[in-house]
Amino acid sequence: MSFGREVLPYGVFSVNGGAPRVGVAVDDSILALSVLLGPEWAVGSLNGFLAQGRQRWSEVRQEICGLTADLDRTLMRHRVQHHGADAPPVLVPASDVTMHLPFEVADYVDFYASEQHATNLGRMFRPDAEPLLPNWKHLPVGYHGRAGTVVVDGTPVRRPRGLRAPGPAYGPSLKLDVEVELGFVVGMPSTLGTPVSTGDFEEHVFGVVLLNDWSARDIQAYEYVPLGPFLGKSFATSISPWVAPLDAIPRVASPVQDPPVADYLQTSANWALDLTLELSLNGEVISRPPFAGMYWTAPQMLAHLTANGASVRTGDLFASGTVSGPSDFGSLIELTWNGRDGGFLADGDEATITARTADGAWLGSVSGRILPA
Repeated sequence: MSFGREVLPYGVFSVNGGAPRVGVAVDDSILALSVLLGPEWAVGSLNGFLAQGRQRWSEVRQEICGLTADLDRTLMRHRVQHHGADAPPVLVPASDVTMHLPFEVADYVDFYASEQHATNLGRMFRPDAEPLLPNWKHLPVGYHGRAGTVVVDGTPVRRPRGLRAPGPAYGPSLKLDVEVELGFVVGMPSTLGTPVSTGDFEEHVFGVVLLNDWSARDIQAYEYVPLGPFLGKSFATSISPWVAPLDAIPRVASPVQDPPVADYLQTSANWALDLTLELSLNGEVISRPPFAGMYWTAPQMLAHLTANGASVRTGDLFASGTVSGPSDFGSLIELTWNGRDGGFLADGDEATITARTADGAWLGSVSGRILPA
């Protein structure tokens, strides 16, 4: 699929085993920033750029928008400057490159921000009680994951082993699942001991990636009481190779939160990102959950993440949790109602997540194929 020229996401690519470098996706090609903007872009990670902050992010995006608005003129000027045939290529066909993890992941946190998803799981596992636990509408529930097992699109995922419910019985997970999510990439770090307010969100978060928080539901079910997810989640988390700037994502009014949230979680901006994700299994689309209906917004997640004084670092990644709407669910546990109406992932299955904005702009994809335990 072609990105077009609306989003202009950043990624790290290499050609024929060469050194990785930073590029921007334009149509069906990659704009080599080291050729147009200088050698500081000939690096294998976005972290240096991410750490420069909001003003620099805006300046570079404005410059790239100018270069791509009249791409033919940009390419002609480049050839003249480098005497024609000696000019290094500015545009590299996307089909010729290998994509890499776009940034060095510092910390990884996953939230649980969809009311529909949380309600569905509550109904499955607590059928005789209220589906939402008492704290759910008062704070964005989350857990700390493992940064070292965040992998880029296309990386195979090996079926995990663990103690499974019911039982316990040790062995390969029999309920391996996907979670359709959006990940938020932190650029500017914060100070230890100083919370980040919802109003300062854009000063710290650069952009978004598509994310699949692979989940072994039977391992998760046995371990999550009393401290929450651990081995059922930590074996792999896949992200797309392209980081879309926040400026490229349209926003609409956030859902009404009732009861009212604490002061530190209040926000006046429209922070529901207006996009639709799509989940495919072995090439067949099985769900299209909308993101705009998520109960908790990204600024609220970051504010809660830092409310106790915890700091964020360049390269931190925090995710939305499964994106589920009233009828389009972002996980197999919901789509099959915990196996009642179908199965979980089999060895050899390939799951793919894509997304488009409400304006039709493509945000990329993230895929992974299941290997045997």
